[in-house]
Amino acid sequence: MAERKIYLSPAFGRKVKKLKEQEKNDLDNAVLGIVNDPTVGQEKVGDLSGVLVHKFKINKQQALLSYTYTDSEINLLTFGSHENFYRDLKKYKKA
Repeated sequence: MAERKIYLSPAFGRKVKKLKEQEKNDLDNAVLGIVNDPTVGQEKVGDLSGVLVHKFKINKQQALLSYTYTDSEINLLTFGSHENFYRDLKKYKKA
């Protein structure tokens, strides 16, 4: 199987910069899980069709990571706590 390229959205990159070292490790582990099995996330419907959301823990708090994927690439859209997550994701997807 060919290696998938990973792309970060600008919003994803900005959020990563604000994380502490341990939080980055938690996020890296979640991203590795997606790279190993892109179907791990739950596919959304309606306005967010085509977007998958993977639930994971950062500092024992549940976090959500949204992404899309094809055979050749994985696009990491955004991540964060559940609060306002889907509202912000819809805004991002429209842009």
